[in-house]
Amino acid sequence: MQTAGSEFRVDTRKATGGNGHTPSTMKAAVYTGESRVEVQSVAVPEIGPGEILMRVEACGICHTDLKKVEHNLLPPPRIFGHETAGVVVRVGEGVAGFASGDRIIAFHHIPCLDCFYCRHKLYAQCPTYKKVGITAGFEPAGGGFAQYVRVMDWIVRRGVEKIPEGVGFARASFVEPINTCLKGVVQLELKPDDVVAILGQGPIGLMFTMLAKRSGATMLATDTMAFRRGLARRFGAGFVYDPREAEFAKQVRELTDGRGADAVIVAASAPGIVEQAMACSRPGSRILLFAQTSHKERIDLSGADVCVGERIIFGSYSASVDLQKESARLVFHELPVEDLISHRFALNEIGEGIDLALHPEPDSLKIVVEPQRWSE
Repeated sequence: MQTAGSEFRVDTRKATGGNGHTPSTMKAAVYTGESRVEVQSVAVPEIGPGEILMRVEACGICHTDLKKVEHNLLPPPRIFGHETAGVVVRVGEGVAGFASGDRIIAFHHIPCLDCFYCRHKLYAQCPTYKKVGITAGFEPAGGGFAQYVRVMDWIVRRGVEKIPEGVGFARASFVEPINTCLKGVVQLELKPDDVVAILGQGPIGLMFTMLAKRSGATMLATDTMAFRRGLARRFGAGFVYDPREAEFAKQVRELTDGRGADAVIVAASAPGIVEQAMACSRPGSRILLFAQTSHKERIDLSGADVCVGERIIFGSYSASVDLQKESARLVFHELPVEDLISHRFALNEIGEGIDLALHPEPDSLKIVVEPQRWSE
């Protein structure tokens, strides 16, 4: 991962004019191809009827965006970042319910609610959902790694939530990722007498641990990093293991009279992790694949373990509009998501943040970019 951006001077004040007007240019971390991100001066987006201009105060770094940059999955230039929280600075004609000064989060994908997939509640497969409805310029890509974003009309109508007083922007930026995890947990239908194994305790895995705790199920969590295993126990896991140790599979069997886990959440992508999920699960179990988003990833499973073993393997991807209000409530009022933040970076430090996210240190976890800050 390469970054550039030291070629220019930047006003370190918040990027709003002294008279309250929005400036015509802003700073943004622009993906320029070849795994490279450059902090550049770009135009502040113009908005149209029904749209909102948001000043971005916090944006989490998500591995979905990291993959796009690291593996050059989309043509440049683009401004990524989609776990976005900020302040409304301008509203377009016809916008109702929002005004300048409102503190908000915005989802970058919202479905049409009328197509075949929406009628079957498979919102992530909706053609409208697949369009990105927030941009800081260039091809829409979320835009949260910039100082301002344009929130398009169909997002304004259904995909914006107000942040209550007393809730910080960094905390609020968790609404979208919590939604994606909650969607998977709802599909798993965990019960209080279930034993669930959560494989991987990075930021996403720990969010799953927080959410699964609410079901009353017994949780076993695995991660190769001791710091993350400690957090998993703090957030409700009854048992934590290094997945490289044989003790994990043994404990699962002992807790379930030799059967195996009732449910497994695969919250990381690593060689052999899906096979491990199969091995620690019981016949008839439910196995959620959450982190297997690469078309290049291949899984080697026994057909009989699925068919004869009557296991249900399913995927869950992206957010659900049906869970939008509940995910906001959980972040604003219930879950200790802010405890997951290990680092906060100014916009011109985003290269350091991306490198850290790609190569985690023993005590690093969720990384948040604060685009209105600039580090000297």
